[in-house]
Amino acid sequence: MSADLLYSKDHEWVRVESDGVAVIGVTDFAAEQLGDVVYVDLPEIGAEISSGTEMGEIESTKSVSDLFSPIDGTVTEVNQAVVDAPELVNSSPFGEGWLLKAAFEALPEDLLSAEEYTALTRS
Repeated sequence: MSADLLYSKDHEWVRVESDGVAVIGVTDFAAEQLGDVVYVDLPEIGAEISSGTEMGEIESTKSVSDLFSPIDGTVTEVNQAVVDAPELVNSSPFGEGWLLKAAFEALPEDLLSAEEYTALTRS
């Protein structure tokens, strides 16, 4: 869990970079719950994503789950390494296992701090 990240109730994380771009990934909690990730389907570059709506799919040996966008924005980059090697979501959810980058105007107010997210996952 990292204090410099924001979190959604759907178990995605957001790291705001200095250039007005957000990096988005799934949390270690989500990766653990999913089990071994075997496939990740992400939106195309240029796609519009909206907070709380489906932006892709993640498949594990246990289940198929929707990925929900934590922000409103436009996809500027997709992590091809994760598409090629989905297990990066399990081995490095906050590092090499990031999913995509998106340009955005403002962050939604419902994003959680690390402390709030930890409390959510413990309840």
